[in-house]
Amino acid sequence: MSTFGRSLSHKQRALTVSSPRLFDKSVSSPRFSRKSEVSRLFRVLIAIGSVVSFFLAIGGGYLYVLPNLTKSFHEENLISFNGSDSFCDIFDGKWVVDNNYPLYNASECPFVEKGFNCLANGRTNGDYLKWRWKPRNCELPRFNVHHMLEILRNKRIVFVGDSMSRTQWESLICLLMTGVQDKGSVYEVNGNKITKLIRFLGVRFSSFNFTVEFYRSVFLVQHTWSSKYGIKRVRSTLTLDKLDDISDEWINADVLIFNSGQWWVPGKLFGVGCYFQVNSTLRIGMSIQMAFRTALETWSSWIDTKINPNRTRVFFRTFEPSHWSNLTQRMCNVTNQPLSETNGQESSSFSDAVLEVAHSMKVPVNVLHITPMSAYRKDAHVGLWSDNPSLSDCSHWCLPGLPDLWNEMIFSYLHDSYQHTSLYQQRELNSLD
Repeated sequence: MSTFGRSLSHKQRALTVSSPRLFDKSVSSPRFSRKSEVSRLFRVLIAIGSVVSFFLAIGGGYLYVLPNLTKSFHEENLISFNGSDSFCDIFDGKWVVDNNYPLYNASECPFVEKGFNCLANGRTNGDYLKWRWKPRNCELPRFNVHHMLEILRNKRIVFVGDSMSRTQWESLICLLMTGVQDKGSVYEVNGNKITKLIRFLGVRFSSFNFTVEFYRSVFLVQHTWSSKYGIKRVRSTLTLDKLDDISDEWINADVLIFNSGQWWVPGKLFGVGCYFQVNSTLRIGMSIQMAFRTALETWSSWIDTKINPNRTRVFFRTFEPSHWSNLTQRMCNVTNQPLSETNGQESSSFSDAVLEVAHSMKVPVNVLHITPMSAYRKDAHVGLWSDNPSLSDCSHWCLPGLPDLWNEMIFSYLHDSYQHTSLYQQRELNSLD
């Protein structure tokens, strides 16, 4: 029982249990009876005052705690470096020139799609390759490919999402291949060429016994073609309360990296007759933002139910800004340098939804909040340097390029997470012998 509860009970007993002597006086004297009533009323007022004070204290505490909850929400993705107590917000920083970049040559990596190899497609200005992200109050650990290969040994890394996820998947493979002597020991498990038409791609690093996999799931939830006998304008539906039917393939990964957002636009939904469904009910009037939030909640429930946090590190990368000069006319003016201002693209309702949903989950999720840092990089898009120069592209990114930095951030988390395990320490000692 709380202190308040004990105090109240004691006061109630004092009001109802009196000595025989006082009882006799109250019967024999009307004057004393009035005093007793005043006394009881006074005690009741004291009790009421105590209750009011209690709730005022609770309210004051709430007002104090709420900002701190917001602060802790912002800080729960901070990472420590070198096992110290010093923490850093790696998403708060700026772009700086670094001539150690790029970290690989796309033409020497067989897993880069031709459309993303901008230099090979005729881009002559390579300044976009020389930028490194520097957090304001610390330094990201330099990408050490040999450490990363050891961290990932015997593991399964899975990317789930849209073409932006596939680009990041390609980037990670190319980064890791720079540390592999026998390039032939790295291969796609089914012998497939890298293409957007295949829902599953997996590259195995046989020398280190791990795979880096990609599952194409642009909405994360289930997409179903409608019956020809249904509503004419509804050609397909997103079942927002059911995760994609390939989701069982994602379980038992050691590292899970999700993204979504680029396809949640009217042109790729309502424009092609795709609407939303919840609990077997068609929701024609549901907004895209509400549908996206509902899909994220389905995803979060799946993570909390299916994923073992003792094995799997879960990441969700936030929305990547595009830099169209005129989206309607598909005009794209790629710059030679990063922008000096984010021009309002440092935030996104999709990113906000990811941050909010992840904060309420039981399984820890590392949110890669790359929206602000990517908003500066108008110089890093494919533009006209794709495999189809007749179409400009201010959504996708050149490789090498910005997605490499996203992977460096993942490396920072994994380095911090795994570096103190006995297996990692033992391999570090062996490498020094």
